[in-house]
Amino acid sequence: MTVKMDNVGIVVEDLDAAIEFFRELGLRLEGRTVVEGEWAGRVTGLADQRVEIAMMRTPDGHGRLELSRFIEPSVLADHRNAPVNALGYLRVMFAVDDLDATLDRLSGHGAELVGEVVRFGDAYRLCYVRGPEGILIGLAQELG
Repeated sequence: MTVKMDNVGIVVEDLDAAIEFFRELGLRLEGRTVVEGEWAGRVTGLADQRVEIAMMRTPDGHGRLELSRFIEPSVLADHRNAPVNALGYLRVMFAVDDLDATLDRLSGHGAELVGEVVRFGDAYRLCYVRGPEGILIGLAQELG
């Protein structure tokens, strides 16, 4: 049996800001559309849904991130400021070549360090960043 990760989804209020944040990280916008109709509600269990989505792809072409803005129904819960030890989906980790340069670029889009940049032995420099709307991502720079 073969299993491949297709994408990770994040629900946002400001789709344009989220797209620009992930573009600055290096992802490419593959497409943007509105998804609605009876079939879509059957998949998600949300009847009469109307969602604007943007699909972003990592530069290596293997990973995708689906950003969704719900038009209908209204957003039910808000987990944007949950701490890193909250249950459920929390963050996506991205490998970057230059952590400091990436942080500089993302700060122009409202990114703030959650804690600090740390070194994990001789393997990685790591940090968590909150972007627009409190989106939590991890950044890892492999050393050596």
